[in-house]
Amino acid sequence: MPKTVAASIAALALVLAGCDHNPVEPTARAAHQLAPTGTLRVAVLTSNPIIGVRDPKTGEITGTTATLATLLAKRADVHVRMVEFTAIPLLMQQANAGLWDVAVVAIDPERRSIVDFAPPHLTADGFLTVLVPPGSTASRMADIDQPGKRIAAVRAAAPLMILERTLKNAKVVAAENENEAFTLMRDGKADGYAQNRFMLRARARTLPGSRVLEDAFAGLQLAFALPKNRPEAVKFVADFVEELKRTGEIQNAIDAAGMKDEVRVAKDN
Repeated sequence: MPKTVAASIAALALVLAGCDHNPVEPTARAAHQLAPTGTLRVAVLTSNPIIGVRDPKTGEITGTTATLATLLAKRADVHVRMVEFTAIPLLMQQANAGLWDVAVVAIDPERRSIVDFAPPHLTADGFLTVLVPPGSTASRMADIDQPGKRIAAVRAAAPLMILERTLKNAKVVAAENENEAFTLMRDGKADGYAQNRFMLRARARTLPGSRVLEDAFAGLQLAFALPKNRPEAVKFVADFVEELKRTGEIQNAIDAAGMKDEVRVAKDN
């Protein structure tokens, strides 16, 4: 065989080998750290449809988190159970109470003292914004980030924490939950209500004349979070997430949840 042909074949073999990624397998210790009870308990925030939803008739929890966590449990050879949360403060408060093993939440530096994150797998550019009440003249963030203006957001949630670092003039009003934050805006006790664009669109349909601002104050990155002191489990989940990005499973989960217009696959690390 001519040397040039042999060299070309060898080069092609190297390329193909580089494309052939072996499936990520957990060590026994990683699997135990991931699901110490033998069942992977997945905290699903059903108040955010990007993360998950609960069927009101059947009670089934579905969405991107349920799909991907089921694949994670299968790879670790453990059972899986969805644990519904409707408010992010309670989910985070119970991070180290032994009630759940993995969750998907927005990455925020202040949460790193509570949980460890895998690489982000979902991202939405310009996704955190503000809903303004009927009669408001604000159309962009610059219109509402003014002295004397107040924006309601849920305590311990990503929008509030990011707003506090972003606003130059307006003040943040902390609410205990989404209903309270919306009510503050609706009743004139705040000039806007901050959350992700998807959730605000749904809220706007319940209050004629309210509007979602044209621009945003931040994007959003979502990742699997694990309680502290599970280092080998964190590494396994991180490697598994990167594998799912390569194989297209994360995009499949987005498509199956009907979220392709709201969110996209985060870039590889």
